[in-house]
Formats: sequence, C-alpha cells, structure tokens
Amino acid sequence: MREEVQVGRRVTLAAVAREAGVSLPTVSKVLNGRSDVSPATRAKVERLLEAHGYRRRTAGAPQAPLIEIVFHELESVWAMELIRGVENVAKQNDATVALTESGTRQAPGPEWIGGVLRRRPLGVLLVFSTVPEDVKRQLRSRAIPFVIVDPAGDPDPDVPSVGSANWAGGMAATRHLTDQGHERVAIITGPEDLMCSLARLDGYRSAMAMAGHEPDPALVRFGDFHVQGGFEHAMDLLRRPDRPTAIFAGSDLQALGVLEAARVLGLSVPGQLSVVGYDDVPPARWSSPPLTTVQQPLQRMAEEAARMLLRPTDARKSALRIELATHLVIRQSTAPPGGR
Repeated sequence: MREEVQVGRRVTLAAVAREAGVSLPTVSKVLNGRSDVSPATRAKVERLLEAHGYRRRTAGAPQAPLIEIVFHELESVWAMELIRGVENVAKQNDATVALTESGTRQAPGPEWIGGVLRRRPLGVLLVFSTVPEDVKRQLRSRAIPFVIVDPAGDPDPDVPSVGSANWAGGMAATRHLTDQGHERVAIITGPEDLMCSLARLDGYRSAMAMAGHEPDPALVRFGDFHVQGGFEHAMDLLRRPDRPTAIFAGSDLQALGVLEAARVLGLSVPGQLSVVGYDDVPPARWSSPPLTTVQQPLQRMAEEAARMLLRPTDARKSALRIELATHLVIRQSTAPPGGR
C-alpha cells in the first residue's frame, strides 16, 4: 500500500524530484522503502526531503503490530536471552517479534533498511554499538522508533539505548579473585574495538591496583566472546611457566572455553585454577564446576528497550540512556590459590 506523504507547504514532491535530478516515481520509491533505488540516489532524496520538512501523516498506521530485533549474529546464547526479553513485552502489548540478522558488531548492513521501511514495525531494537546517520534519518523520517540494546557500551548520544555497568562488572569479578588471594590474574576480555571490552578491562585493572598488584601485560588478552577464542587464549596462558592462578573471562562462553582448556591440560578447577565468567547465561550454572560469573541482566535490558520503543516520542527523548546494574554470582569455579 502506498504511503500518504506531504512535504513543506511550498515544496512538492515534483520539485524535490527536479532538484534531485530524478523522476517522481523514484522519489515515491524512496518514500515507500523500495529496494530498487541506488544508495546514492536514496541518500540524496532523503537529504532533500529532510531539508524541505518532509513529514508523514499520522493516519498511516504501521502495517502490523511488530517489534523487530536486529542482530549481527544469532548464534550466541545471550542473543536468546535478549529475544526472550523482547517477547515478554511483545506479548503484553499483543505484538509479535521479528528477527533479522545483518551487518557487523558495529552496525546493521545497508541491505536491511529497505525491508524495515516496507514492514513499518512498531519499533526496531538494534543490538549494535551504533547506527549509521543515514539509517537514523530514514527511520526517523518514517516515524519508526528505534532503541539500541547495548552490549558494546558506546551508543551515540542522540540514540535511545539500554546498557549495563561494564566497568563495575569487571571490577567485581577481579576483586572477588584478589580478595581470595590471587595475584596472577589473567583477563580474556572481548574484542578490542568494543567499549564494553575496554570497560571490563578497566574494571579489572582498577581492582588489581586496589589490591596492590601490577597487572602483567602478558596476562591481558582480547578475545571474541566465543568458546573457541576463550579456549585458545587459555591454552596459551596456562602453558606459560608462570601461568596465572585465575582467569577472568569477559563472557560465559569464553569461560567455558577456559574450563575446557584446564581439562585438556589436567588442571583442576578451582583447585589449581579459578575462573570467573560474565553474563550469567543459563549454561553457566550447568558447567562443571558451576561457573562464578557477573550477571548482566540481558532479559531486563531487552525488556526495558522494548518498553522504550512503545513509549510516546517525548517519553523516549526524556530517557535516552538506561544503565542497569550488574552483580557477581558466586558458584564453585573460584577458590583461594592452591586450595588454601
């Protein structure tokens, strides 16, 4: 169904088409989110519509009561926790949830925007660290609200987002280990280009400094939040002659890789190695031994983000950033060094 649109009082769509050097049907395609328009042409038309005060009539309701959640990958266990949170809110509002996989850790891919403009959901929940300016402009011009659920920790200041206290989580995990007497504590944080990885690393360094320990640079590793990456880094760390007595892994999946490396090398956990994870996803409590970890409230983060999507525009603007607390969950994968 074609969108009903209007532009500023003195500017017609035909005038916008002439100024852009395109046909009127091309402008219509841009307005309706059609995919058969080149990115350069779409961007030019969008800029002109915005400059001339393009507005969407409020009579055009969304095509379906749909909340769309967009990931760069759907393989992670924590992705399922986020989906559950969105579904909880969607059910309360008689809406359904659509899942899309697109782009990289940083932003959705360019192929995604055309489809979402056609679907016109109630709102879009983006699991990325940022949103490209042209995507923000197009979503706003169609009155499609969007919120970032922010495991990366570095959203643009003009984008509503929900995150968690990554520095405090890294601090709590490391302080738990130093309080038990560990001095050689390694960290396998996340990718170096994500703020959450750096924040957890800063929390680790702060806790080590508070305990009077100088972190060994050789014990600081940047991982990828996946099991295999945790396993490979742990194998390297634990084969060192001066191996760490404890490892703080920046995700539970990496911590599972650390546990497997310890098993392969014949090291008992927690007798010879203490391990702390991050996230508190369901497999953490069923690992062997059950994993001490920092609980990141993933379901609550997704619920808060979905509620933000459904609030009136002014209410979303008044709460651009929500940061939820993290806390340590102590299980059986940590103990004083040497079992003392």
